[in-house]
Order: sequence, then C-alpha cells, then structure tokens
Amino acid sequence: MAFESIAPLLKRLPAVSRPEGHVHFKKKLGWTLGILILYFVLANIPLFGLDKNSIDLFELYRAFFAGASGSLMVLGIGPIVTASIVLQLLVGANVLKMDLGDPHQQAIFQGLQKLLVFVMVALEALPQILGGYIRPDAGLAAQLGVNVSFLVILLFIQICIGGILILYMDEVVSKWGIGSGVGLFIIAGVSQQIVTGIFNWNKDETGFPIGLIPKWIYIASPSSNIGLDYLLTGDGVLFLLVRGGILALISTVMIFLMVVYVESTRIEIPLAHAAVRGARGRFPVKLIYASVLPMILVRALQANIQMVGLILSSRGLTILGQYKQATPVNGIMYYLSPISSPNDWIPSLVSAKFSGLGVTEPAIWQIGLHVLTDAFLLIVGGIVFALFWIETTGMGAKNVAEKIQKSGMQIPGYRRSSGTLERVMQRYIPKVTVIGGAFIGVLTLIASLMGTLGGAGGTGLLLTVSIMYRLYEDIASQQMMEMHPMMRSFFGKD
Repeated sequence: MAFESIAPLLKRLPAVSRPEGHVHFKKKLGWTLGILILYFVLANIPLFGLDKNSIDLFELYRAFFAGASGSLMVLGIGPIVTASIVLQLLVGANVLKMDLGDPHQQAIFQGLQKLLVFVMVALEALPQILGGYIRPDAGLAAQLGVNVSFLVILLFIQICIGGILILYMDEVVSKWGIGSGVGLFIIAGVSQQIVTGIFNWNKDETGFPIGLIPKWIYIASPSSNIGLDYLLTGDGVLFLLVRGGILALISTVMIFLMVVYVESTRIEIPLAHAAVRGARGRFPVKLIYASVLPMILVRALQANIQMVGLILSSRGLTILGQYKQATPVNGIMYYLSPISSPNDWIPSLVSAKFSGLGVTEPAIWQIGLHVLTDAFLLIVGGIVFALFWIETTGMGAKNVAEKIQKSGMQIPGYRRSSGTLERVMQRYIPKVTVIGGAFIGVLTLIASLMGTLGGAGGTGLLLTVSIMYRLYEDIASQQMMEMHPMMRSFFGKD
C-alpha cells in the first residue's frame, strides 16, 4: 500500500506522548486550565515588527478560528481545520483509499493530518505576508537598521511558531486534559467576544458605544439626541433591533436554549453486561451526534475560498469577484461569502454598507440568492461533513459496535456479535447524523441572520454552547469514573 512507505516518516513526527495509565481527574483539570491560560497569554503577545495598518483576512471567521488578530495566535485553529477538510474530502471522494475502521490505517490518517497541518501553517501564512495584508513596520526596520525583508521573514517565523504551538496545545488537551484543545480555544475566543459585546464602553467610529449595556445607557441618555418619536417609527424600531443590539440579544439567548435542548435530545439503546448479571447501561445517540464541529469545516472551507478570491482580486484578477476592504462586493465570491449579521441581508442595511464601501449595492434578487447560497452551504455542508466526521473520529456504526463488544456489553434480546451490534447501530447512527447535520445548519443560519452579541457569529455561538455542554458532560463523566473505578473497564479506560 502506498501509505505504508511514509508510515515510518509519520511516526517520527514530534508528538505528545500518551499517558501510560489512568490520569487522575484533578491532573486532567490542571492540564486543561494550564493550556487555557497559555492560550490567553499567546493570544496577547503581539507579532514583533507588525505594521498597525495590516489587514486581517480572517476577521469574519475569528469566532471559530480561535485566533487573535496581530498576535502569535493569528492563524488560530485554521491550519488544523483546513488539513482536516482536505483529508476528509480526499478520503470521502475515494482519492485516498483508506479504511478508517482499521486502527493501523486510522493512525496513518492521523499522522497525515498532522503532517498536513505543518504544510497548512506555511500555506496560510505566506499569502497573507506576500499579498501585503500582514505588513512589516517600515519605521521599526529603519530604527533597527535592518532591511524590511528581514522583518517579513521574522513575521513569517513568528506566525509559524504560533500555528505549531496551537497544534501541540490541542494534542496536550486531547491526551492529558478534558475534551479537545480546538473546542477549548473556541470557547475562550467566543466567550471573550460575548463579554466584550456586553460590557465594552469604548465607542465605534460613529461615536456609538460598542457594548450592549453601555449602548442602552447611551440611547436612554439626553446626550444621544435620539427622541422617543423616532424610536416609535419603522426606522427607529429597526435601529433598536439592529444597532441597539436587541435582535442580537434575542438570538444569543434563543440559540443557547435551543442548543442545550437538542444536546439533551437522544435515542438511548439499552445495553447489558454479558458477564455481570444486573449490570445495565444505555448507549445514547444524540440528535446532534456529530456535534456542531462540522460547522467549523463548512465555514473554514468558505474562509479558504474567500482568501483565494481576495488574493486573486488584489492581483487584478476579478473573474471571481471584486473586493473592497476585504469584503466581496460582486461575482461568485459575493454569493459564497458567509452571512454574519442583518447588515448582510436587510436591503436598507446592505445599501448603507455598500455605500460606505463606495460601490454599487446589489439588487434584491442578488441579496436573496446570497442568503439561499449560504443556507445551502450550511445545511448540505453540515450533512456531508457530519458523515465524514463520524467516520474519521471512530463514531461510525462499525467502530461503536466494536467498542461496545470489547467492553463486554451487549443489546438485550440480540445475539452477542459485532456484526449484530453493527446492524442495530446502522439503523440509528447514519440517519440521526444526517438529521442532526441539517438541523445544526438551520440553527447556524438563523443565528447568522439575526446576529449575536459581540459579533461572535452564528457558527461561533453554536460551537461555544455545544462544546461547553459536552465539556460539562465530560467533566461529569470523569468525576463518575473517579468515584466508581469499575466503570472505566466498561468504557475501555485503563
């Protein structure tokens, strides 16, 4: 097999060693909190030599790329997610013929993904630097007495170091901590945005407070010159809903409650231990079985497409569309760009946005097509990537059946064999995965249309709530296993 020849190379890649035995819950919690603190520290270390006029290509995707503009974490989890997309598409299209149910080939797949992350770190950093978006500070270069190209190389090295650090930080959390590093970093970034969106007293370019509470205080104050007569008009109501943040607040609360509800919605398959009489359990197949992480893959795919379009446009190739201030204003790139707030689909707000950019506003039918395209990408993409996700992460029917059999459990009333278990799992897992992928795509679309507090975006908000809920379940499960060590054998834990 072709992959066998590179297997030795993949094994030599630097890796975080797995714990040899059981890791105590307190130790796992310590590693998780330690990596979280390290993430915040790195996200607040600015890139040395960066010009303040640099452009962040991924500004609209910051919520779920878990990065910080102008810092060592500028790439965030982008390279990890992009590498996962590329490999999942190649395996799904059968370009790479791999049986991910085979543990050996699954290990090769994971090794390939890590190798590809190294490549993606460079591929996502180079276009931003060479395209003139991440710019070196010419004044600093003059002060240091060095050539500007020296700062360019230094910026590239710093970005690559940050990208590689976040890869291994994710690996530390996955092996020694609780949950996954990718999820942890998303929670950290989005939570920070939401808190900022509620309490930030700073003002935007129009002199309007950014935070929700300061905004309401400002609107109610006489100094705002916003009269009650205006607020009772149609334009005034739209002003309160969008600029006043009421729509974003409703959307944030609604999505939070909806995600918690659907996370608790599940089909429970009864299990009984073959050797221990009376030992029973249930295998839950959640409505969002693949979680909301496939939404990262959908948005990351859009982000990479937009980056290609932006780079081509900056080189004068506008066949895919033109850009103004990193915003697509026409062509196919306009339709493929994500909806992130009411400013992207309410005609009057779209008109104001495009007028500010100094370009012709799109027609009503173009705005409608933009919304429909984003809806299609979210719903269909959510289904496709959810199916890929469960197969590549060992959550498919075959893998689950093998894990249940190895734990000594069986389904009452069925013969004890992996084949029988797999057939039962096939009745539920693929169907629930499709339904869950489509449902989470619809929720993401609704949140994106309404906007969210702090500009976290629909995808970012859904990811945060879902990941936090599952992190809570993981913590509860870890504590239960600490209290009852026998349960670890049932779940295949040492």
